[in-house]
Amino acid sequence: QVQLVESGGGLVQAGGSLRLSCAASGRTFSSYGMAWFRRAPGKEREFVAAISWSGGSIYYADSVKGRFTISRDNAKNTVYLQMNSLKPEDTAVYFCASSSRGGGYGLKYSTAYDYWGQGTQVTVSS
Repeated sequence: QVQLVESGGGLVQAGGSLRLSCAASGRTFSSYGMAWFRRAPGKEREFVAAISWSGGSIYYADSVKGRFTISRDNAKNTVYLQMNSLKPEDTAVYFCASSSRGGGYGLKYSTAYDYWGQGTQVTVSS
């Protein structure tokens, strides 16, 4: 059974930074793409960032490009999301997801993911 456990969320002022972590277990972490999605209050879940199995391909939503950085450490079975210059509109529950594929443009879509974490709350105050 695959388990994904997010951490690092919290309350931060606009312009601040947070680093989210997602620890994975139960499958060969280094073989699969990983991603972060988020769901803001009253909105649908949306794609934030994705990274291929090797880290060689990375994708971002336009809304976070230049501010967020996704990375992974295959030795630690962990994926990270460094979030800088946070804005109130970044307030959401952030979910880590593990894909059934290793890479490709399809990593931008939720249908590519078969396991999800419980989520961690990020709140950005103005």
